Amino acid sequence: QVQLAESGGGLVQAGGSLRLSCAASERAFSDSAMGWFRQAPGNEREFVAAISWSGGVRLYADSVKGRLLISRDNAKNTVYLQINSLKPEDTAVYYCAAGRTVVNLRRLSYDYWGQGTQVTVSS
Repeated sequence: QVQLAESGGGLVQAGGSLRLSCAASERAFSDSAMGWFRQAPGNEREFVAAISWSGGVRLYADSVKGRLLISRDNAKNTVYLQINSLKPEDTAVYYCAAGRTVVNLRRLSYDYWGQGTQVTVSS
């Protein structure tokens, strides 16, 4: 069974930090690139960050570059997203995704998705 479960979201003040986690089933995680996307109310789901299976390649959206760090622990089938210097415009539901693909930022490349975790940043 394929499962992705995000955690770590919450309410935080601007300037603060959060670390999101995504625990995946073996089937979803193994040999997969992992991505983080986010969706704010009224907006399309947008790419945030992605990491290759080996962890050697990491991609970031320009809007968040320098404030985020994506990492993974293949022994724990878990991918992380550290978000620093949070801004109110970071408020969104954050989703993790897995795909048997070369790491990339295209939403349609990812086959499996979690239910999302809400991040709310107050000003």
